[in-house]
Formats: sequence, C-alpha cells, structure tokens
Amino acid sequence: MSTLPPAIAGRAPSPLLPRHEADAYGPLPTPAPHTDAELTTLLRLLAAPTTLTIGHSRDAASITAAASLAEAWRAAGRTVLALVHWPEHAASWLRPAQRFTAGRPDAWVVAAAPLGWAQMSRRLRHSTDWEPTRTYGFASVGDSRLVALAGPETLDGMRGATTDGGTWLIDRGWVTLHTPRIAPPHPMTR
Repeated sequence: MSTLPPAIAGRAPSPLLPRHEADAYGPLPTPAPHTDAELTTLLRLLAAPTTLTIGHSRDAASITAAASLAEAWRAAGRTVLALVHWPEHAASWLRPAQRFTAGRPDAWVVAAAPLGWAQMSRRLRHSTDWEPTRTYGFASVGDSRLVALAGPETLDGMRGATTDGGTWLIDRGWVTLHTPRIAPPHPMTR
C-alpha cells in the first residue's frame, strides 16, 4: 500500500536527471556564439509560425542568440510571446517549463547549453503539453549526447540549424545532419 497522497501516487517519478547520469557523458560543450547562417536557417525553418516563445540557458552565447532571434522575429512583424531562461543546474525546472509553455505559441525555439536543455525538456515532457515537433533549436542543442541525456522520445521531432546553415533533426533517438543548400556555380563562372 502506497503512503503517498493519491494525487502523487499515480505520477511517474521526477524527471530530474541524476547527477551520475549527466556525469557519464563527461563535460558537455559550452554553446558557441551563433552564426548568421545559423540564424538565417532558423528563420527559414520557421516560415509558417507567427508566434514564438524563445528559451535559453544563462550563458552569454545563448542569451545573445535568443535576443538576436527575437529581434529578427519582431522586425518581420511577428510576435515573441516570451523569452524564458533557465539554469544549468536546479532542484526543479517546473517554473521555467510552465513559463515556456504559457500562451501556446505556434513554435518554440531553444538556444541553450545541452545539460540544462536536457533537464528542461524532461520536465516539459513530464509536466506540460509541450511538443518537440513544434520546437526548433540553435546548433548548441543538436548534440547526440543531449538526446541520450533527455531520454527516449523526449526530443523526437525537434529540429534546428547548424552553424554552417545546414539543418539537424532528432528522429527515434538519432540526430541527423543535412548539409546546407549550396547554389550550383553559375554557368558563366566555370
């Protein structure tokens, strides 16, 4: 017989990633500054949505990437519902997860360090109606170690941009990369 209150007894355990699991992947990279090609590709991927919520970790590169996207998005006459940030380490990601999903944006965009996004995405899947298929990311979150840390199916369908203007997609636990489209040389320049 369970000693937990009925409202808690039926829930899955906390989605918090145990420290030993995170440590198993060694030190994860700190996000690098975003590139113009990366931002351009994200904007191309986000052609259909009109409202966004942008989430980011608290490192300088992620803050700058999120601000650059918000500026470009607003300049195009579109709406940013919220800019939400989270730490790399915390006891809970529930508050930022609730802020991230408030307002039901057409899409979410993430600029973050891998460990914090792994924790945040686990909380999002556990406690909100967030959908990874409506989520896009900068290159920093297109890392296969992130997919392993977040757990099976947590990020399936998420996609994003690489630093060189290519794209990535998370599908069935794999991160697939697609090189950028390069225009063929003009016939007169051969």
